[in-house]
Amino acid sequence: MALTFDAASTGDMSAFLRRREDGRAGLDLLVTGARCAGCISKIEREMLRLPGVESARLNLSTGRLALGLTSAAVDPGHVIRALGSLGYPATPFDPGAALQQRDREGRQLILALAVAGFGAMNAMMFSVPIWAGLFDQELGPATRTVMMWMSGAIGAPCAVFAGMTFFKSAWRSLRAGRANMDVPISVGVILTLAISFSETFLNGRDAYFDAAVSLLFLLLIGRWLDHKLRSSARSAAGDLLALQASSVSLLDASGRERSVPLSEVRPGDVLRVRPGDRIPVDATLEAGDALLDNSLLTGESVPERVAPGALCRAGAVNTAGLLTLRARAASEDSALAAIARLIEAGAQSRSRYVRLADRAAALYVPVVHAAALATFAGGWAFGLEPREALIRAVAVLIVTCPCALGLAVPAVQIVASARLFRKGVLVKSGAALERLAEVDHVVFDKTGVLTEGRPALIHTPSSVIAMAAPLARASNHPMSRAVVRAAGDGPVAEAVVEHAGLGVEGVINGRRARLGRAAFVGVTTARPVETELWFGFEDGPKVRLRFSDTPRPDAARAVAALRERGLTVEILSGDQAGVVETVAKAVGICDWRAGLLPQDKAGAVDALTAAGRKVLMVGDGLNDAAALARAHAAIAPGSAIEASQNAADLVLTDDALMAVVEAIDVARSARRRALENFGFAALYNLVAAPAAMIGLVNPFVAALAMSGSSLVVTLNALRLRSGR
Repeated sequence: MALTFDAASTGDMSAFLRRREDGRAGLDLLVTGARCAGCISKIEREMLRLPGVESARLNLSTGRLALGLTSAAVDPGHVIRALGSLGYPATPFDPGAALQQRDREGRQLILALAVAGFGAMNAMMFSVPIWAGLFDQELGPATRTVMMWMSGAIGAPCAVFAGMTFFKSAWRSLRAGRANMDVPISVGVILTLAISFSETFLNGRDAYFDAAVSLLFLLLIGRWLDHKLRSSARSAAGDLLALQASSVSLLDASGRERSVPLSEVRPGDVLRVRPGDRIPVDATLEAGDALLDNSLLTGESVPERVAPGALCRAGAVNTAGLLTLRARAASEDSALAAIARLIEAGAQSRSRYVRLADRAAALYVPVVHAAALATFAGGWAFGLEPREALIRAVAVLIVTCPCALGLAVPAVQIVASARLFRKGVLVKSGAALERLAEVDHVVFDKTGVLTEGRPALIHTPSSVIAMAAPLARASNHPMSRAVVRAAGDGPVAEAVVEHAGLGVEGVINGRRARLGRAAFVGVTTARPVETELWFGFEDGPKVRLRFSDTPRPDAARAVAALRERGLTVEILSGDQAGVVETVAKAVGICDWRAGLLPQDKAGAVDALTAAGRKVLMVGDGLNDAAALARAHAAIAPGSAIEASQNAADLVLTDDALMAVVEAIDVARSARRRALENFGFAALYNLVAAPAAMIGLVNPFVAALAMSGSSLVVTLNALRLRSGR
């Protein structure tokens, strides 16, 4: 069971800080009790007020609060105590503890839901005869009173048990001097039970035991559905992290091999990976014949030969012999963990719609309590009995809960992100989905995006290939990889430097050489062409390496589908005009530009934006990174270099271009679902609140209406899962 910390128990917790080279530090905490957009806003706002905290982001899906600290001297115990004072107990984040807590929360919700369902059905069994008596059916006063007592005997204990989820949350909030959305729910339930017992004891006309327990039953259905939605988003990241082995083989100083938990691996440790196993952490190859399957990370289906000294990323499969690796990062800092964090980030983000819901939710508690108080005071002043005025006030408290508003956007984002993950698209933020839904013009890079990105050498002498191979082995550019495939294994150049959009340079056998664009290598008479590379030593002759590349099988289908959706499509390429024109015709694109440098692509995107277009950029190379960053929305294939993936809003894991169409469809559908939820929540409150204030809605109807509104927005979000 997760522990909570108070002022006396936190002690020295500096070991949980993640120290950085610049003197700053990071701290990850597992926060319990946060359930809505208002909780996120409150926690992040209060954390940023603490001395030494420069950033705070709470992921509602995982419960992880990521804090950026100005110095490693900041006391984590002070941060945990501050969270406790807000009513949100916290512990240092541990994935195992987080999983146990989520499982425990799910079991508690199921148990409370079962009790509430039992109580609602059986309390209703005694309420139905009372309702029949209101329509001139035969039911004497004594019988009605017995029925009310029986309804209370069953409904009240069930309501108290099922309501503990809300009561505890409300009490923690009130102890901290604040009020969350569970406060009016708890007040409404308690007052409903109190009024019902009063009416029963005084032989009154109405009792609402069934209303209290039915309210909790429907609320708990919404909570459980929300819990399942968030679990589905977490499972995507969990499925990836599950690919990491729970234990690894570590070599100690004497060369002896022992098995240790993955969490204990630190940079510098020497590891051993057997054939068929995945690389556990990002590591440098020390010894062994490394042929790695990187399809999970890059989408590249052909195994990659890795030379000693090269980086082997976590998640890659060792398809060759026994490897000896030196760890470069801990498991939480690996490439696989980075992808999992992308998924977590996509599950809950600060999009425009979420910020709108935050502001509305922040107004809820003071407004609804003021409305309930005004209803009670106004009703009493205008001649209502205190009992009737109080019933109306309780109905206002119950019916106006903004649960539907709080779920409107997060539920949609979670379902949309999970659906796109299953389709091979990693969403880095919910705001990206909003921007993607607005695009009206799509810009494609050619090489590696519209084409296969695995060019093959043509008409190149083997002697030239052998000379260029040492530099090519140091680059991840598709044409460099083609040179490596043609040359086979061999040495790697020294002192290699890669220049964005130009090429690589390094030292081969003591001589400085360059591989890349013609002008970069020193050829001033040739035009820049993306289907060729030039190679030459600093003071030697320059030679050309030519390549061929073919369009992706689904490129033409994807372009046609984009046009069917009202989007215009264009190619921005650095290749020569003839090659670009050939590919454009093959895939059905009429507008294209050729011979562009990185700054030209970025300028073209800026010009389109200035003309009022909402541009989606799809690119994969260093020469696309600036354009990706400037576009309204950006997508990078999984085989793209890291800089392009960082600049993109979405990443394709399998490089299929139809995934771009799928992403746009889901983004547009998500926008519709979010706006529908907003519209429904606004209309519901505009109708329900006045109806409760004037007495048209009693607590039972209020319970049904409020809970039903939460279910409506959640079920509306779930429509995204099946694509309807």
